[in-house]
Amino acid sequence: MDEVRAVDTGARTVTRQVVVNAPAATLFAMLADPRRHGEVDGSGTVLSGVRGPARLSEGAEFSVAMRMYGVPYRITSRVTAFEDGRLIEWRHPMGHRWRWTFEEHEGRTTVTETFDYTTARSPKALELLRMPALNAKGIRATLTGLRDRF
Repeated sequence: MDEVRAVDTGARTVTRQVVVNAPAATLFAMLADPRRHGEVDGSGTVLSGVRGPARLSEGAEFSVAMRMYGVPYRITSRVTAFEDGRLIEWRHPMGHRWRWTFEEHEGRTTVTETFDYTTARSPKALELLRMPALNAKGIRATLTGLRDRF
């Protein structure tokens, strides 16, 4: 079974990768539909109650109900990069980005998820709150769940 592995993508990024036994189109469709983010999320923070398009595209906005440390809240993100079947990225209101890439090889797909806080409004605050480590744990759980699902 393929393990989730860390990938060095530079300072102020947290990137993990795993190989999933599913076509890239299947996996991409899950992330392109914001209503499905809760079923993909391994961090336990993404809830239902999504507002936005049924399928994301560059420039699209979507709003998601979240819960962290027992506190419910809602965020609205904007899609900043979109290559159908291959890449999707959205920017959080605090400026950091979540990026997903999908590379298919013979019916198996390498899935890479990145928390990029180089563009965050306050990267130091995120570091003080230990968000890189917390998000690394959530990404690992997300990718493990995706791998195990297929």
